[in-house]
Amino acid sequence: MGLSELARQMFPGYDEVDLSSAEAPLQVVAVHAATALIAGIASELPAHVYRGRMQERQQLPTPFWLEDPDGSGHGLEDWSYRVVMSWLLRGNVYGDVLQRSTAGYLQQVAVFHPDTVSGRLTSCGAPAWSTSGREVSDPAQFLHRRVNPIPGSLQGLSPIAYLQTTIGLQATANRFGLQWFRDGAHPNALLTNTETALDTDQARAAKDRFLAALRGTREPVVLGKGWQYQALQIAPEESQFLQTQNWSSAECARIFGPGIAEVLGYESGGSLTYANVQDRGVHLLTYSVGKWLRRLERLLSEFLPRPQYVRLDRDALLETSTLQRYQAYQAALSNGWRTINEVRGDEDMPPVPWGDKPLALSTPAAPAPTTTPPSDG
Repeated sequence: MGLSELARQMFPGYDEVDLSSAEAPLQVVAVHAATALIAGIASELPAHVYRGRMQERQQLPTPFWLEDPDGSGHGLEDWSYRVVMSWLLRGNVYGDVLQRSTAGYLQQVAVFHPDTVSGRLTSCGAPAWSTSGREVSDPAQFLHRRVNPIPGSLQGLSPIAYLQTTIGLQATANRFGLQWFRDGAHPNALLTNTETALDTDQARAAKDRFLAALRGTREPVVLGKGWQYQALQIAPEESQFLQTQNWSSAECARIFGPGIAEVLGYESGGSLTYANVQDRGVHLLTYSVGKWLRRLERLLSEFLPRPQYVRLDRDALLETSTLQRYQAYQAALSNGWRTINEVRGDEDMPPVPWGDKPLALSTPAAPAPTTTPPSDG
């Protein structure tokens, strides 16, 4: 059985995941707003296919398989959004390679929900993956791309997890919080019996039956008389990293890049302002969104034969007023690095026969020779 068939049987779709626990970071509205902003920008920018660089660059038609990378019918925008969101929330993107070309490049990849995938390094140093508890038998059918890698780790880290790992938790929260999230070395409930004293084997059997009911069909468990269940509660600021740090919404948003909080309208106490929409777009591209766009471009370029590559049109983010746009066109035309037809194409206007060559650069006229009038003497 191939990985794709196994994935469909074991994990038909995102609706099978318990989002109440799997997407806990989305409970922080600022985190959701920041990730949605970045993933939305990355997925909505037009993607163009090119060959060559600099003056030899040539735009090519987009192949049909790149317009719908997983063959689901939802298109490149939907696929790109899920890829970037997986990077942002989990630090990794995993895919089931459904089809490759005869030349070896990707043609169809279904994206896994990251919480259904686990990985480890074998004794010989090779990666071993499993999806929904089943080992991946053919590594060629599995795709993994990570962000924020750390030495000795197979998988990457999300921006929040990377920040948590980098700065740790303060004082006692450092020791307790890391155990809480990584090891689970804490009891989350007490299951006691007030009627009977239990030996080790009986206690283990009762625990196993109780956990089997919770992890299985979630039907009520029957253990006999005398049992009491008591959940152990801790303060929210001790159980969640962001709340333990007592971070504001602006600080949560800023985890994903400078200026994200200001663009989303969170009060940050700073003096960062924007003269216009274009300034805001330039700031986002330079400091926050650009690195995610480049990662997505590299992944999308794996769907093409070399030396072709994908380039996302960043100009679509830099919205300008009509006056600013025309001033930019005038500067480009007068300096000879754009043509009339290129400008007309940007404005969705048809080309003209005489518009394929740069305008001749004007040179200042030579000053007229001056003559000295003869003296009267």
